[in-house]
Amino acid sequence: MKIIYLLSELIPCLLIGYLLGRFKKSFSLLFADLLIKYGIPISLTGLLLKTGINLKLIEAALIALIVIGLLMAILNMFPSLKKNLNGTALQLGTGFGNTGYFGIPVSLALLPNEALVYSMGFDLGATLFIWGIGPLILAKNSYKLHGIKHCFFYCKELVSSPASKGLIGAFIVQASPWNQQITSSLWIPARIVIILALVVVGMRLSLLNRYTFSSIKIQIISIKNNVILKLIVLPTLMLILCLILQLPSIMKNALVLQAAAPTAISILLIAQAKSQDEDKATLLVVFSTLLALITIPIWSLVLNL
Repeated sequence: MKIIYLLSELIPCLLIGYLLGRFKKSFSLLFADLLIKYGIPISLTGLLLKTGINLKLIEAALIALIVIGLLMAILNMFPSLKKNLNGTALQLGTGFGNTGYFGIPVSLALLPNEALVYSMGFDLGATLFIWGIGPLILAKNSYKLHGIKHCFFYCKELVSSPASKGLIGAFIVQASPWNQQITSSLWIPARIVIILALVVVGMRLSLLNRYTFSSIKIQIISIKNNVILKLIVLPTLMLILCLILQLPSIMKNALVLQAAAPTAISILLIAQAKSQDEDKATLLVVFSTLLALITIPIWSLVLNL
């Protein structure tokens, strides 16, 4: 029943976005830009205030960083595997999922309310990581930066990231005397932003119309390794780590489902900003999202065995 409820939330949003994308192709870039500048910080602030900034949140964020870092390290240890991942942008796409705007709805639909803090922790750690190192890795001239300039560039990207803005906003509100009132007022906008972000992903689905069936088949084959790593290998690594650490069931389930989220639209936006692998990044976001509608319910069933 919970899985049906989840799909009843996700599929209409994706379908509406698909129809809007067919009507006006430029909508996705416009909406995505607005979400990055304003939506993500507002949503993250509201969700962080709802869960509270506490040790559970920090612990989940650290575990997310460990697992994503482990996957990135494994890929770099095997050049032959890394070579088949279609460039740096898509390599990042294997480790960073749409945790905020796909994973959070999954958490809200499939898990108890107490699991939200762990889901938010994972999202916070991963989002800070990708917006901190993503632009740095893909910057064409980053190899020319040394010493202080390198540190300055890194700090600038990290501080200006949507996750940092949301985290700073949450700290400011928590320290204010109007904490409870603002927290209550931001919860609904935070959920609305999640819905809009799913609509944006749906808009990206409409880009499939410009491909023929044969070209789509070729593209799917080219990104199959990325999709497998994102939807199967990463959540498997997370499950193994959770079992080794003997984490509580509610925390384990939240972290595994977040790890199983499809590739983040942030990867596409960063690739577009750096003009690297835009088309393949788009296809990775699209196909991993479609397949996640199948793999997320499967992971949910596995975790409940």
